[in-house]
Amino acid sequence: MNAPSVWHTPGHAGRYRERVYAARERLAAENGDMAHAQARALADLLDFNADTEFGRRHGFARIRTMDDFRAAVPLQDYAAHAPLIERTAAGERGLLTADAPEVYFTSSGSTGAHKKVPVTPRFMSTTFMPFYFAAWAPLIEHFPEVLQRPDAVLNLKHDPLTAPPTTADGHPHVGASQVDFGARFGEPLSAEPGTGAPWAVLPVPTDPGDHLERAYLRLRLAVQSDLRCLIGINPAMIAAVPYQLNLWWPRIVKEVRDGTLGGLPHRAPDAARADQLERLADYFGTVRPAHVWPRLRALFCWTTGVASLYLPALRAEFGNDVTLLPAPVAASEGPTGVALDRHPSAGSLVASAAVYEFVPADNDLTPGSATLLPHEIEAGQDYHVIFSHVGGFYRYTAGDVVRVIDRVGGVPRVAYAGRGVRSDAAGERLRDAQVVRALHTALGSGGLGLRNVACRVEPDTDGTPRYVFAIAPGSPWHQRETARFTDELDRALAAESAGYRHARGAGRLGRPAVRLLDREAFTRDWHTAVGTGIRPTQVKDRLFRQDDALWQRLTGTASGSAPTPTR
Repeated sequence: MNAPSVWHTPGHAGRYRERVYAARERLAAENGDMAHAQARALADLLDFNADTEFGRRHGFARIRTMDDFRAAVPLQDYAAHAPLIERTAAGERGLLTADAPEVYFTSSGSTGAHKKVPVTPRFMSTTFMPFYFAAWAPLIEHFPEVLQRPDAVLNLKHDPLTAPPTTADGHPHVGASQVDFGARFGEPLSAEPGTGAPWAVLPVPTDPGDHLERAYLRLRLAVQSDLRCLIGINPAMIAAVPYQLNLWWPRIVKEVRDGTLGGLPHRAPDAARADQLERLADYFGTVRPAHVWPRLRALFCWTTGVASLYLPALRAEFGNDVTLLPAPVAASEGPTGVALDRHPSAGSLVASAAVYEFVPADNDLTPGSATLLPHEIEAGQDYHVIFSHVGGFYRYTAGDVVRVIDRVGGVPRVAYAGRGVRSDAAGERLRDAQVVRALHTALGSGGLGLRNVACRVEPDTDGTPRYVFAIAPGSPWHQRETARFTDELDRALAAESAGYRHARGAGRLGRPAVRLLDREAFTRDWHTAVGTGIRPTQVKDRLFRQDDALWQRLTGTASGSAPTPTR
């Protein structure tokens, strides 16, 4: 991201607002003729990259139509792109793209392995920047106070590095939130809200790998500001804030009173604010963000998937008037959808950024899978999303599933529905989205709430595999409620998935079970993961968790031990 000082430049907020609104208007106009925008995006990536090794191999110069493109290039995941990416990172050029990468985004896939996503100037100008700027339009339009002061926003994902790791060709290999787009790509207005706050670049020395201490220092500074918005993208980062405030509260209050930061002199002691913070904790018996920042108005993060189960209750921790705004439907490799209004979960396809294809989510992806184009997908259905763009990803299976919510002006609006991987112990072939919808149904049937959930397959007492759900309830569940929830969840899973229904009916899959955890179990587990050195942006909610050690860490029980009885 850009240096924080840019937000202190006179007139910057106004220029930023104009740029954001212009990007939104551009995307909305392009969506007025999506077929034409898609044709232009295809022609551009073919022409620009025709003379690359990939372009020559697949005959880009001869391709004229989408049908030609689908016939020439198979569906490909990251592993298929990786050999050319690795050669590029080693210094070769002209392999996937005609221009050279300036940086490589890092991204942890479902296996936890770190990808290298080459980011070129042409990708930034054509694909990334238009959706990136437009994504902020609903926030600053409806909550203009976020631009009135540099310290009005706590941007949890902003984490600049003074000495970033590099690939063999000498270019940074970092998260998108660690890139200075102004210096690298000539985008002086690209600094996000919150990146000019006093905590954006920490004023005391820290270990770059000590992410928990760095998070503490930001909160310590932020409690002395009048926050109006939190930006997290990854909702698990926002979910951690109430826990962190309580965990670190005595230290925070002491440092505010003493005027220290991380034990070092920082600013004048503030006994009045320290007294106020202590009174809040004493009066309410706990510390909530809504108490610390009573004029908070917006949270900006992904709002779907597992997060959709806990965000309504989490929002109340920050204030009943707080609005949840959805971050874009995007991966490090490229964008899919961006909200151009205040829809709580969905965004319109970014018509000019990439060429989009879709495969029904219940179908297996193969190199030759038949695909649908944007005008062929239907509202209320789940699809694997596939995109191609000028930055060097071609017919790329990102691994994500989206749900089509509706159409605006003929353009599909999509919401992230989960990863495309399936859990399949007995032919049930369950996807994230199916389990999340079933959980919504079962929770709603009994008026229950939860703070987070994960599941895995374990053998029942007779050896039959069954799903065990680890749940941190929002408030205590009684045994009768838990039993009813389990029955409702079983029925809802059967309604969502024919494979699950058949496996249950044939006795190949047992009745699910529920293991109730304490309310902070998932947040503690998140903290433990971050404490191992993983960047907070990459410690995400994972529904299916089959790893024995990680399951035991979450649940605090030995692998295979009996779950809480639900009968």
